[in-house]
Amino acid sequence: MGRLSPDCFDAATAPLRVADAVALIRARLPILSGTETVPLADADGRVLADDVIAPLDLPPFDNAAVDGYALRAADLAAGGETRLPVGGRVPAGHPAGDPGPGAAVRIFTGAPVPAGTDTVVMQEDVRIDDGSVILPGGLVSGANRRRAGEDVARGSTALRAGTRLGPQHIALAAACGLAALPLRTPLTVALFSTGDELTPPGQSLPPAGIFDANRPMLAALLRRLGAVPVDLGILRDEPGPLRARIAEAAASHDLILTSGGASVGEEDHVRAAIEASGRLTFWRLAIKPGRPVALGTVAGTPVIGLPGNPAAAYVTALAVLGPLVLHLSGARDTAPELAIRSGFARGKRPGRREYLRVCLRAGRDGLPEAVPAPGGALSSLAGSDGLVELAEDLTAIRPGDALPYRPHGAVGAGS
Repeated sequence: MGRLSPDCFDAATAPLRVADAVALIRARLPILSGTETVPLADADGRVLADDVIAPLDLPPFDNAAVDGYALRAADLAAGGETRLPVGGRVPAGHPAGDPGPGAAVRIFTGAPVPAGTDTVVMQEDVRIDDGSVILPGGLVSGANRRRAGEDVARGSTALRAGTRLGPQHIALAAACGLAALPLRTPLTVALFSTGDELTPPGQSLPPAGIFDANRPMLAALLRRLGAVPVDLGILRDEPGPLRARIAEAAASHDLILTSGGASVGEEDHVRAAIEASGRLTFWRLAIKPGRPVALGTVAGTPVIGLPGNPAAAYVTALAVLGPLVLHLSGARDTAPELAIRSGFARGKRPGRREYLRVCLRAGRDGLPEAVPAPGGALSSLAGSDGLVELAEDLTAIRPGDALPYRPHGAVGAGS
C-alpha cells in the first residue's frame, strides 16, 4: 500500500474541466498497487505489471494453414497443370522428413511444413489420380504457409505492462507457454456513503428516509475496474465521527471513496473532513450532473468524494473515479473513442461538460443514433444504453451530429 506526499497536489479553487482533473491525477499521483505472481487461470481482469517478452516464436515452426499438399514451388510447371507423386502424409503434431524434389506430401492444418517444401495447395484445388496429385496452374510460391514467428517473434513484446487482461490476452500468454504472470495487486478501496437520510437496502425505511443506492452501485463499478471494495457502511452527518472514520480508513486502504457530503451545505462534511485531516486538491468540476466532486489526501491516502445523487455519482464515477482507479492500479487507459449520431436537438449552456443518458435506436437509414432516455434520474439511467458527452464549448446539438459515446458495458473495459 503506497502513500502520497502531502504536497503532491495544490488545491484548485475554480471548477476544473474534466480533462484537466484527469490530467492532474495522472501527472501527480504514482501507481499505488504492488506486484505479485498469479497463475494464468486467475489472471482474467487483472493488470499486467511487466511486459511479457515472448520466449518462443509463434507459430514455433513453419506450418500448413490449410488441409492440402505441401510441395516445392520450383517443381511447378511454368504453365498448365503439374502432376506430382504423393510421397508421405503429415498430420498435425507429427514431424515429417523432406520428400525430395519432384514429390508432394499430404498435409493437414497446423502440421509442420516438411523441410525442403515451401508451398501448400488446398485440397479443394487439386485432383488425385493413381497415387499422384494434379495441381492447377497459376499457383503462388509460399501460399498457405504460416512462417515461424510471423504472429509473434521470439524476444518481442507479446503483452504490454498496464494491460487489463481479458480472455484474448490469456490465450496469447498460454500460447507462449506461460503458466503464471506478474500482475498488479488489486487496490483496496474503502467505500462509504454519507447522510442521515440513508438506509441500507433490506432494512425498514424510516420516515423521510431513502435507501442507499450508491454503495451497491459504486461497489459494482469498482469490481469492474479491478479493485476490491471494502464496504464500511453509512456515515452520518456528524463531523467528528465522520472525520475519524475517514482517518481510520486511510491507515489501511489504498483509496477512500465516499458519496454525498461533498458540496457546501451545512450538512455536507466530507470536504471539511479532508481539509481538516489532509489536503484538498479540488472539490468542484465543470460537469453536469455532478459538480461537487472532492479529491484530496488524508495521511497519504487519496480520498475522492462523489455527489450523493445516484445519477450524478454514476456520471462522476465514470468521468473521474474510473481514470483514478485505473491509474493507481498501473493500468493503461485503452478505452476506444466511440461516436454515435445524434437523433435529437438540444441547447446547452457553455462552460461545462454534460453527460446525457441515451438510448440507441435505428434511424431512417437503418444506422444507429442516440436519443435521450425517458424517465427520471434512476429510471433513465437504468433504461439507457450509455452516455453521450457534450463538450464544454458546445452550445447546441443538432440531429446528425457525431457525439462522443460511452456505452455502459465499457466501464473498465481493456482497457
